[in-house]
This record gives sequence, C-alpha cells and structure tokens, in this order.
Amino acid sequence: MASIDTGGGDSGHKKGPGVKKAKKLSTRVDMTPMVDLGFLLITFFIFTTTMSSPTTLDLNMPKDIKDPKDQTEAKESGVLTIMLGKGDQVYYYEGKLSVDASGNNFKQTTFKGIRQIIIDKKKDVISRYKPDAECEAKAKEKGKPANYCFDKDFVVIIKPDKDATYKNTVDILDEMTINQARTYAMVNILDQEYELIKATELNNGIK
Repeated sequence: MASIDTGGGDSGHKKGPGVKKAKKLSTRVDMTPMVDLGFLLITFFIFTTTMSSPTTLDLNMPKDIKDPKDQTEAKESGVLTIMLGKGDQVYYYEGKLSVDASGNNFKQTTFKGIRQIIIDKKKDVISRYKPDAECEAKAKEKGKPANYCFDKDFVVIIKPDKDATYKNTVDILDEMTINQARTYAMVNILDQEYELIKATELNNGIK
C-alpha cells in the first residue's frame, strides 16, 4: 500500500538548536553621504561664484541755464535729433528742423533702421573733421587715442514724446552705447515736433 506523509509542510525546513537562521537584507538607504556631498557642493559654489554687479547707464541731461550766452552750442551739421513715438516708431532729422516750402527733413524709421542712420551720421561728421590742436592736446593728456577728437562734433538729441514706452527709451540709450556716441542728451520734445509726429501717425493709421 502507498504511504501518506502526514508530517505537514515543514518537511523541507529543519528546525533545531544547531540550525542558523538566514539574515534578512535591509532595504534602507543611508542618505548621510549624500547630505555631506550636498553641503560640500553648496560651500564650493558660495566661495567660487562671482556676484554680478548692476550695470549702470550714464545719461546726460541739459543744465538749466538762464543766460543764453552760457549755453553750450553744437554745430548744426553734426546734430542728429531722434524722437520716439508710439508703436515702436522712430522719427529723426539732421541739423535744424526744416518743414517749409524749401524742404522737409523730418523723417520716419524704425528701431532696425535707426542704428544705420546713427552710423552714417557719425561717419559723415568724422569725414568733415578738421584738425583741432586744443582738443587733440586735451585728448593726449587724458591718454586718449589720436582719433578721439574726430567725432567731437557728433551730438545726438533724444526726445521721447508722452506716448513713447520705457522700453523704447532704454533701447535708444543702448544704441548710444553700441554706436559709441559720446555726446548725447535727453530733452523735452517741442510742440512743432509733437504735432509732426501725430500727423504722421494719423496718416499711417497708427492709433
């Protein structure tokens, strides 16, 4: 006859004082080394990182002068007047504003086009430079190069109207730095200039 095993389910596992129990593997991760590494990295970046200093932009503002004799005059041929309107529009004229039967030098452009206009005007002023012993002597004393005086008559006048944005004003000041315009100032726009801007915006459908 066939025998039946009634010993239960422990036939494959021996128990007793001479049998060692298997050690259970721990699944716990020790994060202490990672914390130490994190503090080391933070300390490293603190001591090696250089904090950037804020960039400042010099802005020349005209002085309030009561006596016209004390007013500094610029050569008309070297002056470029730039006006800022709404819709990222830029208006300009060279020298003195002329809007009459003899001609109109009031023109319109964009921020993409104004850079080339500034470059061309500066080149024109440099091409008409005549030796100035006094200016060159002062430049030499300051350690400036010989061509420092070549664009001394180049003057840019910036006139934002009340509809111009702050961003456009900053952008045009950046153009002064990019194109190395040494003499520039921001002044109030004249009534005639403002009327010309509004008339141009009306004709172009700028609202």
